[in-house]
Amino acid sequence: MADNFIVTTTENIPGKNYEIIGEVFGLTTQSKNVVRNLGANLKNIVGGEIKAYTEMLDDARNVAVDRLKDNAKNMGADAVVMMRFDSGSIGTDMQSVAAYGTAVKFK
Repeated sequence: MADNFIVTTTENIPGKNYEIIGEVFGLTTQSKNVVRNLGANLKNIVGGEIKAYTEMLDDARNVAVDRLKDNAKNMGADAVVMMRFDSGSIGTDMQSVAAYGTAVKFK
């Protein structure tokens, strides 16, 4: 079944009136295994995209959004507006990703 829960980066959802419930977050921290880190270090020498890290960040972003949705639903929300991402590195091989926004309930 498709997830019809709305997550948008905009402040308004066309045709919807809502009340604000509060801030909502989805967080994750991920790392790659030793073999992929070795490959990334080798790629660092010649340059170019390090696909293992790109995939890790894409996965982390998806996990963060899924957790954001779950947290919003647990608050009784119908949607999340003004969703944003923040990320940062922890050490040399871990990335933390936060998805955050405002949980709202349709009137």
